Amino acid sequence: MSVRKNQASLSAAEKAAFVNAILELKRTGVYDRFVTTHNGFVMNDTDTSDRVAHRSPSFLPWHRRFLLQFEAALQQVDASVMIPYWDWTADRTAASSLWAPDFLGGNGRARDGQVMDGPFAFAGGKFTINVRVDGRNYLRRTLGVEVAALPTRAEMETVLAMPLYDAAPWNSSSDGFRNHMEGWRGVNLHNRVHVWVGGQMTSGASPNDPVFWMHHAFVDKLWAEWRSRHPASPYLPASGTTNVVDLKDTMRPWNDVTPADMLDHRPFYSFDTDPVPAGRR
Repeated sequence: MSVRKNQASLSAAEKAAFVNAILELKRTGVYDRFVTTHNGFVMNDTDTSDRVAHRSPSFLPWHRRFLLQFEAALQQVDASVMIPYWDWTADRTAASSLWAPDFLGGNGRARDGQVMDGPFAFAGGKFTINVRVDGRNYLRRTLGVEVAALPTRAEMETVLAMPLYDAAPWNSSSDGFRNHMEGWRGVNLHNRVHVWVGGQMTSGASPNDPVFWMHHAFVDKLWAEWRSRHPASPYLPASGTTNVVDLKDTMRPWNDVTPADMLDHRPFYSFDTDPVPAGRR
């Protein structure tokens, strides 16, 4: 089975393969279609409307399916490529390995946030930002400027300990694991990482920064860990709920996938340190 690895453990060849597959998807226009899809859902998902990808119980299964679709596109370029995950509780600074010039490139320059090194720098001519939230056509980052610190392992553990998946009113004010993971309540995990990176990661067009995929691969891993710790805690809501995706409702933009289809990652991939189901510990 294919394995998603910690980015810190990747070989030089694995890093190059991931980068080159992204650049090829960018060259063909496939990459920007993913950015457009995500941006559209961010703009439409609100607390009082029909919400699918954000501010709702389907945040986690939706992004799992989104990553699977992107991973399949990468594998059309290079069958060996998997999305690595970024453990931001361990790799917590602008000097961490993922920001190296041979991988994602580093922080943006002070005056405008433009990333100046690495394969996704505008100067390299291979990664123009086409799906824009403003007029700037270059990748931007402001690591650690908008929020000083990434989530800690202790903060992560407080969220993983929550036994309830989600609760009414099923939006950004809900209690439960999903909303604390997404970051609208409590210690704020997922949202805080977006803001720490800055630049396009603070917008609906956040997949413009390739770190988006590695960040969400770790969020996905944490969801798998949470399910292994709380095997009796189901996805909620189950049925009959207005404006959100119930367990067996289809998730837009797909017409063939439900949250129920996405609850278990193991039919699709494993992690290099896969969580062990509680019953087998």
